[in-house]
Amino acid sequence: MLIAGFPAGAWGTNCYLVAPAAGEECVIIDPGHQATEGVAETIAKHRLKPVAVILTHGHIDHVASVVPVCGAHDVPAWIHPSDRYMMSDPEKALGRSIGMPLMGELTVGEPDDVKELGDGVELALAGLSFGVAHAPGHTKGSVTFRVPEAADIPSVLFSGDLLFAGSVGRTDLPGGDPAEMLDSLGRVCLPLDDSTVVLSGHGPQTTIGRERATNPYLREVAAGYGSGDSAAPRRGM
Repeated sequence: MLIAGFPAGAWGTNCYLVAPAAGEECVIIDPGHQATEGVAETIAKHRLKPVAVILTHGHIDHVASVVPVCGAHDVPAWIHPSDRYMMSDPEKALGRSIGMPLMGELTVGEPDDVKELGDGVELALAGLSFGVAHAPGHTKGSVTFRVPEAADIPSVLFSGDLLFAGSVGRTDLPGGDPAEMLDSLGRVCLPLDDSTVVLSGHGPQTTIGRERATNPYLREVAAGYGSGDSAAPRRGM
């Protein structure tokens, strides 16, 4: 399996292109702010053919390039229905203005073809299977995508802004909920094998095993939510 990722734009949001191998069809995950050039370069480098864009949630730092990327390759975008409105109204999703100069660089709106994600769905795209888990807490429509283990390749979790190396997504924006965040961490992340590779929306890759041992939020969940809100910083937009 080929996974090519790069941080894009003002928020350093990780965009990933996933394919069975170079020269084959691919899926694009979270083409955010100023991601179009990086997407085009990665497609050319690995000779890829995009068949879909899939979105972990609707915040502008994860969806800002959806319209031009989908339009350039005539592919649909998949998003959870609870976050779909954010593509057309990003400032409402943040509860504040993100700034007129920055807004001037964005293409706000939906691509021509939008498909809605559901919990427990298996997306068969580009010869791969992406297991969808609804994981609210950062937003109401946050989801993760998991590609199962194959041959000698461990399972991979694209966690969006649910789980980061050493932290989790912030819950103080509209639609955020600390209790839902802890529930999603316990329901979606804790049951996974320690070897599962976590590719998050921001920052470096990690593993479930590393986070189970060191992440204060996962440790809190494993202990039964009993320690209250952790003092560790939360990340994401």
